[in-house]
Amino acid sequence: MSIFTWFDERLELKKFKARFLVKTFPTHPTFLLGELALYSFVTLVVTGVFLGLLYEPSTRMVSLFGSMVPSAYASVVKIDVLPLGMIIRRIHHWSAMLMIAAVLAHLMRIYFTSAYRKPREINWLVGLGLLGMSLLAAFTGYLLPFSQFSVTATSIAFYVAKSVPWVGDWISRLLFAGEFPSEGTVSRFFFMHVMLIPAALAGLISLHMLVLVKQKHTEPRSNKNRKEAQGGRRLIGIPVWPEQSVISLSFYLFFLSLVSLMATYIPLNPIETYGPPSPGTPVMRPDWYFLPVYGFLKLIPGDLSFSVLGGKITPETMGGVIFPGFLSLAAALIPFLDQWKEPQHYIVNPLHRPFMTSLGAGAGVFLCMTAAAGYIDLLHVTPAKMTIYVILAPLVAWGITYTLLERYRRKRGIHVKT
Repeated sequence: MSIFTWFDERLELKKFKARFLVKTFPTHPTFLLGELALYSFVTLVVTGVFLGLLYEPSTRMVSLFGSMVPSAYASVVKIDVLPLGMIIRRIHHWSAMLMIAAVLAHLMRIYFTSAYRKPREINWLVGLGLLGMSLLAAFTGYLLPFSQFSVTATSIAFYVAKSVPWVGDWISRLLFAGEFPSEGTVSRFFFMHVMLIPAALAGLISLHMLVLVKQKHTEPRSNKNRKEAQGGRRLIGIPVWPEQSVISLSFYLFFLSLVSLMATYIPLNPIETYGPPSPGTPVMRPDWYFLPVYGFLKLIPGDLSFSVLGGKITPETMGGVIFPGFLSLAAALIPFLDQWKEPQHYIVNPLHRPFMTSLGAGAGVFLCMTAAAGYIDLLHVTPAKMTIYVILAPLVAWGITYTLLERYRRKRGIHVKT
């Protein structure tokens, strides 16, 4: 009796292969964006296990090279001097960057090709949840080195949480274990970073895959005629095993090579340069994925505040709570505002959707402009002028894109709803 037969008698591997491994996967390269996010998550988990075994989530003072520093900071410095320690920490860092970028690019592909339409509204919301959880994972990881840079960056989020009307004190104490920084803040963030958020990410990824298997991928519209010629087969592509599995493995090896090169040649924020927390406030800016919120905060006048039903609305509330909350709500409502009665199984050409495509282009320019607002001190632009640019640039981008696409549509005689 072979090993395969022994396992097949107990686990029914042949039935599993016949049901799942013969499923069709589309060959369009943009579908690999979702796999890139998955590979990033796997790499984050593997490297995170290594880092978690050596990291000490505590602020107790210990001796490091003759100086007394917090143990969290000292443990990260010791990781960096270990053989391969710094490389693995950099791989962890850049994998997080790539995961956020991949999820964002994946959502952009779905938006511009209308793949969020019926019956895929649920997976659109799951994708937004994955983006949100990825950002939370990055945020909680910010504090763990406990350097002057990370403490300063995290303190901004503390005051934002504290500014939430009516429940700000309760939320800030829950997330930050009291006033920031307190003795329990690092351990609280460590728990969220290595246990709570990864579990939520794993659950959302599993839910996304289950829904995807049930509904199947969207496919290029050119497959419609091929499908009719082949007797109405639902999806045209390659089977998961062995063709797609080999492609996925090759792509993962390419991803590992890319992130290893990035880790080798692109440094992180040098915690030894910033040093442990001290009374001084370093000049710092968040990573690119938090720049729109940071830039929006810079545009709001510091003395602008008012009360609503006993709750105080401050600049931190407007820039750190209302602004990202509005963006999240607007993104979540897209599938329900873009009504489509029939099930959408084919990719829609963005050039055939003037309004939605131009709206997406305008939103992208808006986010880029708010990110640029985080550098107004280097750009030598006043907040008032930058606010005008933030408003006008998206409107100009939307108007130009819509005009060009509408002319293209009329010239080609394309129906708006295709």
